[in-house]
Amino acid sequence: MMSPPTTLSAKAKSSVLAQLAARRQAKGLDADHHYRITAQHPGAGGTQVLRAAHTWKGLRVFGSDSVIVLDAKGKVLSETASERRQFLGTGSANRLGALTASFNVVPQITAKAAIVAALASLPAGAVNVVKPQAELLIWPVMRLQRVVGAGAKLEEELNAVDVQDVVERYELAWLVRTRMRMGEQPVYHDTIVSARDGAILDRWNMLQTVTGVGKSQYNGEVPLSTTLKDGQYQLLDPERGKGGTFGAMAITNANNGTSGGKVYTNATNIWGDGKQFVEGGSTTGPNGQTAAVNAMWGLMNTYDALKNVLGWRSLDGRDTATYIAAHVNRGYDNAYYSDTCRCIFIGDGTYFTSLGAIDVIGHEMGHGVTNATSDLVYSGESGGLNESASDINGEVVEAYARAGGKGEVFPEEGNDWQLGTEISKNATPLRWMFKPSKDGSSPDAWSTALRRLDVHYSSGPNNRMFYFLAKGSRMDAAGDYHSKYLVKQPQAMTGIGVDKAYRIWFHANTTKFTSSTNYADARAKMILAAEELYGKDSRESVAVQRAYAAINVGADIDEPVHEGN
Repeated sequence: MMSPPTTLSAKAKSSVLAQLAARRQAKGLDADHHYRITAQHPGAGGTQVLRAAHTWKGLRVFGSDSVIVLDAKGKVLSETASERRQFLGTGSANRLGALTASFNVVPQITAKAAIVAALASLPAGAVNVVKPQAELLIWPVMRLQRVVGAGAKLEEELNAVDVQDVVERYELAWLVRTRMRMGEQPVYHDTIVSARDGAILDRWNMLQTVTGVGKSQYNGEVPLSTTLKDGQYQLLDPERGKGGTFGAMAITNANNGTSGGKVYTNATNIWGDGKQFVEGGSTTGPNGQTAAVNAMWGLMNTYDALKNVLGWRSLDGRDTATYIAAHVNRGYDNAYYSDTCRCIFIGDGTYFTSLGAIDVIGHEMGHGVTNATSDLVYSGESGGLNESASDINGEVVEAYARAGGKGEVFPEEGNDWQLGTEISKNATPLRWMFKPSKDGSSPDAWSTALRRLDVHYSSGPNNRMFYFLAKGSRMDAAGDYHSKYLVKQPQAMTGIGVDKAYRIWFHANTTKFTSSTNYADARAKMILAAEELYGKDSRESVAVQRAYAAINVGADIDEPVHEGN
């Protein structure tokens, strides 16, 4: 279980930074390298977990950061790092030479000019949700390089561990965050703008969405935690979360608009009619309340699953309340997590039904957990892992909710391993976790092409990995549950169950993954997580290696014979 959330004092933070600084010389880093603590959340067994950005001459090095685990006295127990900073400065780690040793950190264009450049490349007519922000940083330009021994392999023969990301050079750049709307549609982007000449170096979509698929409304009569105030009932949950925008977990009524709106109220404590919202009708009457009932039930079950099983409270582990806004826009066929408010927006659907299905809510809240912990960059392989983390969360929460929403383990049954089946009018899922390629766009295994895909598709292999880890694979080569990459014994790998699989995944995502973790790094960190939880060479650790081997990440290994297997 997670430790109680605490806040480090200024003195304790200084002590941690001093411990980290003392490690610089051993890493070949000069005195211009520092750490900037960016986040803190509870760990297990009395530990606390810190996230620290790497800086050089005061500027953050993008994608280079550390995950630090502290004991109860503030001593650093472990540090997991993405070292994209090592070629900066005069330390022995710099093998790129004088060019990066004397890297110039003085920008040639201002933050305002960088914002103008970013906006010029976005659709005209978009309006700000929040004011654009620009951060001056050091942007590592990465290239994919084959490791020793893989040079002669054909492209289609490459395994994820045959290649690695290496720093080719550095650029001084502005990271411009734009959160805008085009009409009713959110347009969220992060853009990397050269601080030398204003050129666009990179951009990715920051709208962390899931699009669903389903049948009418989803859960029958469900209990809701509400608040009675001044003779009115509110969809404000006094039992889960604290603080935040509304002081507790809440469901608000966007009323077909683009902002979150106000907390739902009702004269009685009976909510909704269980039917799909009729477009153009009242969002506050019984029919309009149903979307809010869906959202509250999903929010409650996601919170309870993480708290009861893992001791993790709310999205950030620190029990900070969030909210879900229902009836966003008109007939909006999407749901998304917003990093501007750390909240969730759900639409009523046109092609789909209401986006408030349990796996969709669990998915979006999963983005909040990742945002508060590993903060996986929403682009390339790390972006695919970010999406997969939410898909995994959605399926695990669905199983927990269907099993009654109580207990200290994640149940084996109750979910369908398909994302968004309920909100599809033709019962066609958005994604199949056990066989991602069934959607026609997602790959079943890693390849070098993965990083060029949309993150909703590059998530596919990791989704399949998690299914195999939990449930195992099958021998039937023509079936949906077979992997040609499993070549050791037995060729149908054995799963370890949903509960253990999710504990390992959650432990890796919250205490091991950095913002730039890719598939190969995820495998390595998952093995470490399994070893920490269940022991070195344990059945669980072997299963992690086999599950990743099943998606072409790392080599397959034999399963040892264990009693009871």
